[in-house]
This record gives sequence, structure tokens and C-alpha cells, in this order.
Amino acid sequence: MNNNGKQQTKSRRQFVRNVLAGSMGLATLPSLLAAGPLNGMKKKKVVCLGGHPDDPESGCGGTLAKFAAAGHDVTVIYLTTGEAGIAGKSHTEAAAIRKQEAENACRVLQAKPLFAGQIDGDTVLNNEWVAKMRTFFEDEKPDLVFTHWPLDSHKDHQVAGLLAIQAWMHMEHRFPLYFFEVCIGMQTMGFHPTDYVDISDTREKKREAIYCHTSQDPPGIYGCGHASMEEFRGRELGVQAAEAFIRMNGKTMGGISIDA
Repeated sequence: MNNNGKQQTKSRRQFVRNVLAGSMGLATLPSLLAAGPLNGMKKKKVVCLGGHPDDPESGCGGTLAKFAAAGHDVTVIYLTTGEAGIAGKSHTEAAAIRKQEAENACRVLQAKPLFAGQIDGDTVLNNEWVAKMRTFFEDEKPDLVFTHWPLDSHKDHQVAGLLAIQAWMHMEHRFPLYFFEVCIGMQTMGFHPTDYVDISDTREKKREAIYCHTSQDPPGIYGCGHASMEEFRGRELGVQAAEAFIRMNGKTMGGISIDA
């Protein structure tokens, strides 16, 4: 490619970035990341709620690592401890293994792990658990929260996303709430991003965190499409790799009206 071709490609990428920034709310997440606390910005508290160990890592591990690297505080809440996730192991045995894997992954991401106490495969959405999740959020005092997109094929993912929504709706302080995608087309459905984060510089950190979950076949996690998702979202943003999100705004999520 000659210099003119390279310049045209660069211009097209910049055009895409500008369009996304103007029409999709791109400024929100990247602006927080661009102006870390070391650059005079107040330190933020970032919380991610996932259904099982390995979900936060695969859904937004690059973004969490980026926030941590910028000096912000990151907490990962695992709704379950993956009790049903290891064939041939009892729930107690599997939970011990997967809890350790989650703690190892959080060390890689520089995040604090918390375990909500629900059971893998038998998660519950009721008033008691909405109140519990609200307490988790109130204790952590998040400035923004990431969780599962509720239109997901996995019940535990749905419950995590809906618990976050319901807790958020019943809080005085409504922090920005973002949904991430996992195994697009196989698990996450109907996902049309409003925000993107460039994870080109934290992609390997994300991979390292996912590979801490040795009981869950890390190559299989990437094999269900995560590497191609990172590259595709990166192409949409005009960078090497990106993670995509839908932001909940008032009584809408991704432009879809919902009732409180």
C-alpha cells in the first residue's frame, strides 16, 4: 500500500471514530480511561457483576484491566462460584477450585473479588436478592457498573443482568450501568453496542486472566468467538481490539424502553 492509501485508511478510521463518538456516546467510557486519577481525575470505583467465575474476565476483562491500570479501584462480584461447572466434582469441590481460579484472575486484573453466594445453575431473581444486590452496590459505592446483557441464552447470565437492573432502579444514586457481551450469537443475542473501549494494550492481560480458569478450558472460551469478537469490535472502532457495551440510560437499554 502506498502512502496515499495508508492516509486514506487512517482517515476512514478516524471518520468512524468521530461518527461513533458523536452518535453512540463513545465519550463516556474512553474519557474516564483517558483521564486517569494520576492526570488529576478523581479515582473511580468500577464494579463488574458476572454470573460465574470467568464471565467478567471474558466479557470485559480488557476494560477492567484498563481501568485498574489507570489507577481506578475495580471490584468483581461473582453471582455464583461455579459450583456446577466441573464434571465429576461435587459442588463443594468445584466451588473451591473455581473460587481460587477467580481470585487468581482478579490478581492479574488488579481487581478485588467478591462472591455473592448464589448457586451455579440455580440462580434466583426475587425481592430478597434484589435487596442483597442493592446492598452489594451500596457497600461498594460504584461510579459505574458492568454486567451481563439480559438477552442472553444462559439463565444465570440473565439473572445477573436483571438483578443489576432492579438494584439500580431502586437506588438513589444511579451510576452508569453497562452491559457486556459473551459468546456473541451463541449466548448473547440482539446486542447493538452504544459504547466501545479500545483494549489493544490490555488484550493480553485479559487473556492471561481468562487462562487462570484452567478448569473451564480457556482455549474453548476463546474458541466460542471471543478473539474474533475483540477483532470485529476493534474494526468497528478502527483499532486492533475492542470490547463493546450497551449503556442503560434512564428507562431504556440500548434504545429499548423498559418499565421500572
